[in-house]
Amino acid sequence: MLSSKQRSRLASLSQSLDPLVQLGRAGASEAFAEHLDTLLEEHELVKVRFMDFKESRHELSLEIAARTKSELIRVIGNTAIFFRRSSDQEKRRIELE
Repeated sequence: MLSSKQRSRLASLSQSLDPLVQLGRAGASEAFAEHLDTLLEEHELVKVRFMDFKESRHELSLEIAARTKSELIRVIGNTAIFFRRSSDQEKRRIELE
């Protein structure tokens, strides 16, 4: 569980990031979850752009976070920010206080 200070720091770090994956017509399929899981392991902090399902983006974001065992940092507009610490010590890029 992240503190509000940590969430705020992660949100500020994500401002310079481009979305790495888009959620479209296929929805939050198993393939989408696996792809996001891989991206989280590699990058730790990932932005997801909602191309469809914009009206249910908050609920879908919570579901995606649960499926990928990540933390939903924030949903801003049609973009959701997810964080999960890499299991490999050498791949860790983000230090949390």
